Formats: sequence, structure tokens, C-alpha cells
Amino acid sequence: MLKKRYLDKFIKEDIQNKMVFIGGPRQVGKTTLAKLVGKKYKKPVYLNWDFRDDRKKIIEEKFESGADLIIFDEIHKYKQWRNYIKGEFDKNKDKYDIIVTGSARLDYYRRGGDSLLGRYHYFRLHPFSLAEAIGIQPEIEVLKESDFLIHKGASSAFDRLFKFGGFPEPFIKQDMKTLRRFHNERKERLVKEDIRDMESIRDLSSLELLTEMIPEKVGSMFSLNSLKEDLAVTHKTVSLWVDVLERFYYHFRIYPFASTKIKSLRKEPKIYLWDWSEIEDEAARLENMIASHLLKLVHFFHDVEGRKIELNFLRDREGREVDFIISVNKKPWMAIEVKLKDQKISKNLKYFSERINIPFVYQVVKEKNIDFTQNNIRIISADKFLSNLI
Repeated sequence: MLKKRYLDKFIKEDIQNKMVFIGGPRQVGKTTLAKLVGKKYKKPVYLNWDFRDDRKKIIEEKFESGADLIIFDEIHKYKQWRNYIKGEFDKNKDKYDIIVTGSARLDYYRRGGDSLLGRYHYFRLHPFSLAEAIGIQPEIEVLKESDFLIHKGASSAFDRLFKFGGFPEPFIKQDMKTLRRFHNERKERLVKEDIRDMESIRDLSSLELLTEMIPEKVGSMFSLNSLKEDLAVTHKTVSLWVDVLERFYYHFRIYPFASTKIKSLRKEPKIYLWDWSEIEDEAARLENMIASHLLKLVHFFHDVEGRKIELNFLRDREGREVDFIISVNKKPWMAIEVKLKDQKISKNLKYFSERINIPFVYQVVKEKNIDFTQNNIRIISADKFLSNLI
């Protein structure tokens, strides 16, 4: 049975007036989501650029008579795709709706042609989060605090997500062999198919090696210098490779929060994976899992509501650091420090919360059944905290 995704109703609303683009990592469920949306149509048509027959139909514009929805999958691999999609929309928007899906950032690959600005809404589809895994969509408003309700099944679902990640196949099957094969196959296809088709990178084997090295960097300050030495390439080359992997949703980077009230270091980011199940170290995996949930929250409010919302971390020149801060219009909303077990309040969290006046401050721990407030900082179990996000 296909599981209804958290973006379903918002896509159905937006597609009434514009095209919908769905981006996200390979195997996160973009095609499944698009086909689920298609169930409300009388004659949806699915076309994948990677399939020869579909590619021919796309180029020749031969679509089934009576089609009322056309789903173009991976069409960004077509050099003139933006001009093509613009033409189809302008000519046929009264005949059929259009969904475009792709495993790369569709807002980045603008190879020639007119801009599609004003013709589409772009959604980034994330893996299953805890709330989505247990089948709820909590009511959460920007700049306000969640009610942090206790949800049935959150504890066991958290354990499954922590172990198997949020990508549909391994999460649903809950089998270590499936998870290992998923990791291997996803990376290989990402590098040797998706990136090869879109980027002029000759040394794909070194790029694949880079995907083995990045998981060890999760949660720490991310420096390109150490990577360039390990890979024996120039700084420019490794910088390009890291950018490419980010454009294809292998990892994401977050940067220090800028404020006049703190002397921050604004250079090096921190890096996290879209699939936290790759990470062996338990503390780093927990931090990445929470980073992914927070990014999903940020992307949701940006893509669905158009909010100017950002995910950053806090770090000053004295080395004080807090894992995450979410801001809306540059105004702090919440700060989060992640701990495996330590319930003792982080001194850095307390310092920054007072220094820049953060309304809601949390220390999130992996231990279950924890929820208390001390010095205006809420110490809360990860399963309870995450189940009340998107």
C-alpha cells in the first residue's frame, strides 16, 4: 500500500494554478508521490527521460489523447529542458497539469533558455520523519512553541528511524541486509548514473571515494583542506565535487548564525547527510537525524508558506558552540543542543540563549521519558521532540 506523503495536499492545491517541481534525493519517493497525486486525475501520464521510449515521446511531444496530468521524471537531464517545459506549460496549461521530478536541484540546472520564474512551485521532498512515520502532521506555527504532545508509537518509530533511516525502502523493510544494499546501490547509481549524466567529472572513482569520507565529517567543522590532501586533488576540484554532491542531495551544509551580539566565525560550515543511517558513530548519527528533521521543518515552511526561514548553528570566536538555531526573518525562533544522555544543561546553550534572546531553547537527549525545564531551557527526549515537528 502506498503511503500518503506530507506534501500531498499542498501539491494538489498548488498544481491548480502552476506547475509543480519535486526535488529530492534518489529513492526518497518523488515518483511515488507524483503518482499518488495523479490518482485524482482521469488520465495521468508518466514519462521518464531515462527510458528510451519515453524520451522519444517527450522530444516528439507525443502524449496520449485526453491526458490531464503529465509527470516528467528526470527531464532535467535534457539540455533544453527548461525551454521545453516552459513551452508545454504556456501552450497546454488549459489541457493538462504538469509535475516535474528530479534527483538534482531543479532550481540549479538552468542550461540555457528563458526563466520559468512565476510558472512553478518547487517542493523538496524529505525522507520519513518521526511525525510522518507515525502518520501525523502536528500543528506547528513559526515563532511559537509546539505543544509537545505524547504520540502513540513515537518511541518505537524513533528507534526504527534511528537504525534504518527515513528512506522508504530500508525503513519499511527494517532489515540490515536491505539497508547495506540500499547504501551501496544508492551511492553507485548517484555517482555513476545521475552525476555522470549531468556533470563533466572524469574521476568518478575519487568522487565515489569522497562519499565514503564525508560521513566521518558529520557534525564537526567541515574543512576542504583535509579532503583535498586525502584525495590528492586541488582545492578547486574537491570544492566542486562537494558542491555537486550537495546539488544531488547527498549531503547538506549549514553555516554559522550571524548576529551583531556575538563575534561569530563565519567561514566553515558543518555537514550532514540526507541519509543519517550511513553514520556509524551513535552521537553523530543522532545529531544528523535531528539536523535532518529541522531542515525538513525549514524547507516545509519555505516551500509551502514562502517563509524566510533558515537553519544555522551557533559558534563564536571563543569556541562556544550550539548545534542548531532556526531563525525567521533573521529573528531567532529556537535553539537546539543534542546530547546522547547528558541531562546537565549545556553552558554554551545557556550563554547563547541569554546573549541573543532566543525564545525557545531545547536540549534534546536520546534517553526516553525526559521532559523538564530548568533555567528556561527545556530538556526533552528526542522521540517526543521530533514527533511534534513536520
